[in-house]
Amino acid sequence: MAVTFDLFGTLVDVEYPSDPAEVVARELESRGVDVPDDWHVAYGEIHVDAPAGAETPLPAHVARALASRGVEADENVARHAVVAAFDPEVTRREGAVRAVRAAGDRGPVGLLSNCAVPELVPRTLIRSNLRGEFDAVTTSVGCGWRKPHAKAFEAAARSLGVEPSALTHVGDDPAADGGVVDVGGRFIDVTDTPLTELESELEAEP
Repeated sequence: MAVTFDLFGTLVDVEYPSDPAEVVARELESRGVDVPDDWHVAYGEIHVDAPAGAETPLPAHVARALASRGVEADENVARHAVVAAFDPEVTRREGAVRAVRAAGDRGPVGLLSNCAVPELVPRTLIRSNLRGEFDAVTTSVGCGWRKPHAKAFEAAARSLGVEPSALTHVGDDPAADGGVVDVGGRFIDVTDTPLTELESELEAEP
């Protein structure tokens, strides 16, 4: 058995910015970027022609949004601004460590997270004391695909050395995390099976 876990909303809770465009704007301005007056409009537009299900790294989106208004900014500046803007407080959910270790007792265990912000997943793992608990960590910004796309689950499976159909994926969003079913795997919804009960659920799997 190979088990993958979603991160945000499953293993940890985080406080996201209520107005991400505004927070990103402040970080850009602090780095000398002249943010356009209609930044909120630009931020909400699509600027990268990506295939359905593909992940667009947020720094690339921000740089293109600025360019669409005639503002040139080095992509490293955009990256640093985005990373600084998304620096949330992290709370590890009850039973997270025990659930991950219980899964690890049965085979390879990985993380599969939708996240367009570079560095956010590693930082979150450090702050929640979950770093080092996984055999492999796969993020959408790293592999290029977001759940529920099959390629996201295929990337996670490859990192664990198994077929996608061998995955049991634990998450909180049936629309995204439930995509594992389309590649032949099993989905466990933590809104139905809390992390504190996951060990028993895994033991019951044939």
